[in-house]
Amino acid sequence: MDEQALLGLNPNADSDFRQRALAYFEQLKISPDAWQVCAEALAQRTYSDDHIKFFCFQVLEHQVKYKYSELTTVQQQLIRETLISWLQAQMLNPQPEKTFIRNKAAQVFALLFVTEYLTKWPKFFFDILSVVDLNPRGVDLYLRILMAIDSELVDRDVVHTSEEARRNTLIKDTMREQCIPSLVESWYQILQNYQYTNSEVTCQCLEVVGAYVSWIDLSLIANDRFINMLLGHMSIEVLREEACDCLFEIVNKGMDPIDKMKLVESLCQVLQTAGFFSIDQEEDVDFLARFSKLVNGMGQSLIVSWSKLIKNGDIKNAQEALQAIETKVALMLQLLIHEDDDISSNIIGFCYDYLHILKQLTVLSDQQKANVEAIMLAVMKKLTYDEEYNFENEGEDEAMFVEYRKQLKLLLDRLAQVSPELLLASVRRVFSSTLQNWQTTRFMEVEVAIRLLYMLAEALPVSHGAHFSGDVSKATALQDMMRTLVTSGVSSYQHTSVTLEFFETVVRYEKFFTVEPQHIPCVLMAFLDHRGLRHSSAKVRSRTAYLFSRFVKSLNKQMNPFIEDILNRIQDLLALSPPENGYQSLLSSDDQLFIYETAGVLIVNSEYPAERKQALMRNLLTPLMEKFKILLEKLMLAQDEERQASLADCLNHAVGFASRTSKAFSNKQTVKQCGCSEVYLDCLQTFLPALSCPLQKDILRSGVRTFLHRMIICLEEEVLPFIPSASEHMLKDCEAKDLQEFIPLINQITAKFKIQVSPFLQQMFMPLLHAIFEVLLRPAEENDQSAALEKQMLRRSYFAFLQTVTGSGMSEVIANQGAENVERVLITIIQGAVEYPDPIAQKTCFIILSKLVELWGGKDGPVGFADFVYKHIVPACFLAPLKQTFDLADAQTVLALSECAVTLKTIHLKRGPECVQYLQQEYLPSLQVAPEIIQDLLSII
Repeated sequence: MDEQALLGLNPNADSDFRQRALAYFEQLKISPDAWQVCAEALAQRTYSDDHIKFFCFQVLEHQVKYKYSELTTVQQQLIRETLISWLQAQMLNPQPEKTFIRNKAAQVFALLFVTEYLTKWPKFFFDILSVVDLNPRGVDLYLRILMAIDSELVDRDVVHTSEEARRNTLIKDTMREQCIPSLVESWYQILQNYQYTNSEVTCQCLEVVGAYVSWIDLSLIANDRFINMLLGHMSIEVLREEACDCLFEIVNKGMDPIDKMKLVESLCQVLQTAGFFSIDQEEDVDFLARFSKLVNGMGQSLIVSWSKLIKNGDIKNAQEALQAIETKVALMLQLLIHEDDDISSNIIGFCYDYLHILKQLTVLSDQQKANVEAIMLAVMKKLTYDEEYNFENEGEDEAMFVEYRKQLKLLLDRLAQVSPELLLASVRRVFSSTLQNWQTTRFMEVEVAIRLLYMLAEALPVSHGAHFSGDVSKATALQDMMRTLVTSGVSSYQHTSVTLEFFETVVRYEKFFTVEPQHIPCVLMAFLDHRGLRHSSAKVRSRTAYLFSRFVKSLNKQMNPFIEDILNRIQDLLALSPPENGYQSLLSSDDQLFIYETAGVLIVNSEYPAERKQALMRNLLTPLMEKFKILLEKLMLAQDEERQASLADCLNHAVGFASRTSKAFSNKQTVKQCGCSEVYLDCLQTFLPALSCPLQKDILRSGVRTFLHRMIICLEEEVLPFIPSASEHMLKDCEAKDLQEFIPLINQITAKFKIQVSPFLQQMFMPLLHAIFEVLLRPAEENDQSAALEKQMLRRSYFAFLQTVTGSGMSEVIANQGAENVERVLITIIQGAVEYPDPIAQKTCFIILSKLVELWGGKDGPVGFADFVYKHIVPACFLAPLKQTFDLADAQTVLALSECAVTLKTIHLKRGPECVQYLQQEYLPSLQVAPEIIQDLLSII
């Protein structure tokens, strides 16, 4: 072996050596006999360096996994012998190999097993057991091999081909017949031998039992001698977590409902007698988390049994199963309320399914009602934040609590289905008592009280948020709580979580303010002052900006008396902060977008006459335009690239803000009706010069382009005079991405204005195509994937543009480009349909071709087009599907094929018998298609 290259395997080696080692590994993988050198090195223990041993196993692994069938019988025998002799050597080694080497060796054994067990090595396990016997090192490797085999055969995370899946099923069937009883016996011997002397090996063995129990005969494990031993392990501190997991796997095994019920009940009896149900005595939270998972498994198994028995009409046994479930509820509640969230989280599945049973029962017993109430109180308590939660810098623990809260929310929703009245009454009780004394109550209790009110909105669903009509008792309860929320002064509570929950809830129940509009002013003030948009926390300000926008939008009819006051109060929040003044704005530019949108909504939906709306809109947008002009001049003069970038950002924000105000307009309240056309045309004239700025082109063009998209919708034909000059600037010095983003703008104009923009389209058609072709023809590195992807996306955009032109009845735009240009365009469409392995583009190309055939394919079509149909379009319909890359397993390709068929049908429709004759006598025979197949095809066409 190349000793120099092997030096690079050491993690501390420098990058040159590491590169050489990688290259060497690739070389050995390709070499037909290098694996033999590695096999010999392992068998004869040539190297003591761990990384070299690992490397040798990697080379062997590659050989077994990918090239095993190429080996002769003698060579295959050599690999078997190498592994066995390596295993034998482990029995004598003074020190065991490192864990990573043992795991890699186990993987190689497992790969060889799945390859050879059914054919050449049926005695695999007996050979290994005869080597390892009960030697602890050998047992360790034996158990690792078993786990690796289970991974190969059963692990659902590993993607298998259908052939591998069939092979794995056959291996498991053969193992069940031939060796599983012996393996189970070996596990029992290992557990018995090592349970008090070697906890590591015992835990490994328990893991193996847990893994295999899902697919072997359960009676081999679920019997007195095994279960008693496992229960014994539950009392040994170093073993009990693994024993718990093993029992969980046994309980989880699918089986007859009555047998399952008996198994679970006998297990519970023993565990209860042994004192495991007295969890308040237990201090080890790691064990309790596993125990909670086991109880959850037992509870859910009993519920599955109950469901099956009910379905089978076995009422007597179903009643027994329900009784068994009920006796576990007290334990479930203890675990659910436990202060450790992992323990609580592990039992939620049982709790959820138990509530599902209660939902199906027509009458609940007093005990069941008490259980529902106990679950409800537990959920309310567990929803509460703890003291350690870090609101300012949320990390992994905080993320886990947020996930846990989501699980609790599902429980709350299920509680609402079982007993909505009880849930409403419980929440009302907690909410009222907390809000009465909020000034002296800890933040987490105040937050959870408001949170529960918020959660009721989804737990007690109604259509369109109509919580305050319909059911009188429910509407009254919610109305009372909302009134308390907005009048109690709790919005002033000095904690971000309470503040945010207040605003979230106010917006969630916005319909309350249509019933009691007198509370709107005090809530608006909360949004606008230090409690909301001017809060000391950026997180609160940011969220409030979004919620304020929603609040105003949903209550726009009630906002009229407050519009001017709100606009005055948010004036400073609308300021565009240029980079040089060093002033740190209260809101980020993203948050300001919501404030601009809110201002737009207030103006547009007001009851003011059009002149007043126009004046207010001008007041809103003029500062942006003035600032834009100044900043653009500064950008033109800026030398420093960083300063250029920050100025361009600021300009882009100005355009974005103006764009966002236009979202307020609708079909009912158009720009024209509000008298605002002039203001937006002024904006357009202000922003368009940015397109000719040679600096920071990407960001400036992107902003102006987005604004143009909006103006096409809002101003309609009034925008048209600006389009030619804007397009001309946007086509200068284009990159693929620029064109890709420009084409949708042209498509929007074409589809919306159709014939109105025909002269403009005819004029810019070839310049646009030249810009596209120029970018597509630029040479790129062979393996530059991002450049290849950019070109693919640009090609798609180009074909989408042609599709829009032909589909909008504007085919004359293409026809008027001169014969040479028309032919060039048509050839690119044929190439798109056939040459490029991109089914999305192919589909578009066939749509264009069938449209052109429909428009031009008749007797009065353009000169030479009929020849083009037979020379290029007909062959394309056959050549595209014949390509190797045309994958019919792909859904997009099937759609492309469908459009290809439509194209052929359209040709037949337009050309009639002539088309049939051409296919029958000329084209298909030239492809050596058999006459009967030609006949079949033509009869379908």
